[in-house]
Amino acid sequence: QVQLVESGGGLVEPGGSLRLSCAASRNIFSTATMGWYRQAPGKQRELVAHSSGPGSTAYANSVKGRFTISRDDAKNTVYLQMNSLKPEDTALYYCNAKSVFGNYDYWGQGTQVTVSS
Repeated sequence: QVQLVESGGGLVEPGGSLRLSCAASRNIFSTATMGWYRQAPGKQRELVAHSSGPGSTAYANSVKGRFTISRDDAKNTVYLQMNSLKPEDTALYYCNAKSVFGNYDYWGQGTQVTVSS
């Protein structure tokens, strides 16, 4: 079992920035796709960004050019830098680690991001 612990959420004004962090309890990054998902009230959980390794990233259209996913394999940590935040980015953000071999799928507890003036 692996624990994923997110941090960095909070309240920010429109146009502001936040950086989310997700620390894994052990080293799984070499065999995992690390992702960030979000779920707004009354909506389904959606993929925000994921990384399969250095230089291998993908983003939801709604966040392209504003959000950046990065990972520090030595620290077992994945980050989500969020710039130019909009009220529609308000959601509970979850970290996910999915095995490339299909044998595990771990979720963090979520961190709240609220964008409001």
